[in-house]
Amino acid sequence: MQVDMRTLDAASRYKIIGACITPRPIAWVSSVSAGGVPNLAPYSFFNAIGNDPPMIVLGLVSHPAKGVKDTAANIRETGEFIVHLVDEAHAERMNHTSIDHPAGVDEGALLGLDMVPGAAVGAPRIASAPVAFECETRHLIETGANQFAALAEIVHAHIADAFVSDATRLHFDIAAMNLISRLHGAGWYGRQSDTFEMLRPVSPVLVKE
Repeated sequence: MQVDMRTLDAASRYKIIGACITPRPIAWVSSVSAGGVPNLAPYSFFNAIGNDPPMIVLGLVSHPAKGVKDTAANIRETGEFIVHLVDEAHAERMNHTSIDHPAGVDEGALLGLDMVPGAAVGAPRIASAPVAFECETRHLIETGANQFAALAEIVHAHIADAFVSDATRLHFDIAAMNLISRLHGAGWYGRQSDTFEMLRPVSPVLVKE
């Protein structure tokens, strides 16, 4: 099957990208408007892009009918947000924050999540999340008429103590976190319960020397 992506409508392009680029980590993003209204929503166009400084990219696609979503509007206004990684224990509540509520709805409060102040940014943090990255936007890049990418620096990290196996060496029990990822279709997700190890090989030229 050969597809000229330039000939497709946005919905068809989304189906191909969402189905084939998997698994994708889920960024459960909390933000707050300039007026102080909090928001919480999941995004799967997300990943790390560097470590010096520690940078992530968050792809924000507008609603086809309603336009820019609250998360995107808040990030534009304040430049701050928190990315939470999602474990299976939070999956249902994460899914509920994907509902298209009217603007101004506080999803964290609606779901009874324990939201605490961020340490370095104004957005609230989900206290029970296994990992949370407080972020400050460094670049906003318009990638289309209805979408943009936020390149942001992680300025503060939270890792739940239950998953810290060696704080000195920064070793974490990732398997115990039970993180989930976004897969294909309208509602498929993946677990990290089936993994294998493959170490990076050494150049045979360097070994001979």
